Amino acid sequence: MTVATADLIKVDLPVPFTKTWERLPGITVDGPTLTIKPEEFFFRYENPSWLLCEWQRVRAELLPAVESEDLTIEQLVLDFVKEHGYATTDPAEVLRTAHDVYAYMFREEHLQDPGLDFVPDGTLLMLRECGTLMALNRVELDGHISNVSPAWMLCAAAQVVYDLDKATAEVLDELYHGTWFNESRRRESILAHAALGGRLVHACQGAPNMSGGCVVPFGTDVETMRRELAGMRVPWIERTLTPLT
Repeated sequence: MTVATADLIKVDLPVPFTKTWERLPGITVDGPTLTIKPEEFFFRYENPSWLLCEWQRVRAELLPAVESEDLTIEQLVLDFVKEHGYATTDPAEVLRTAHDVYAYMFREEHLQDPGLDFVPDGTLLMLRECGTLMALNRVELDGHISNVSPAWMLCAAAQVVYDLDKATAEVLDELYHGTWFNESRRRESILAHAALGGRLVHACQGAPNMSGGCVVPFGTDVETMRRELAGMRVPWIERTLTPLT
């Protein structure tokens, strides 16, 4: 484990968080207030800096954007982030932004789609909360995993926090990484992620082995990241699952 001494993370979110996140080390939940001790919560916390865009600007200016034959939505996002992105070292700001992003992406209207009638109760809340905490993960452009917490191991964390069996946790994982199995929702996800710095490439596992994943920027050396993850996934998953033993 490589976690430098870091300040306590404390953030007030718009709605209460699930109390049982406290089953994982280093996190305390008091209604909408999260308190995280980085040295206990993270497996690695080497680069606590992130690139953000202001969510209200993304919502007002980018989400209505329409691609053309000459301009893809991916390029729209890259241009937007280049113009409006800013660096922050405040993890609370990242968490608040991520909560807004995932509250939008995983909203009730999606469940009106009859093709999603298999989605278990409570899934939207789980996706919002997991996505919010996953936003603190970070992969460098050279593929090195610099920030990683149990929230990266989505299936394992969901089993601990939400009392899910393995099969239901894997459905949650598929919904997160599959962006709801729908092209319009995939497009929406790409645009919304501009608020988190244009994190456009799903660097997930290539097999259902509970390795979770992270949404990383274009240009990231994904193969290097996957090789590094392959070498660390077992101890990280085992540590995430420890509360169940």
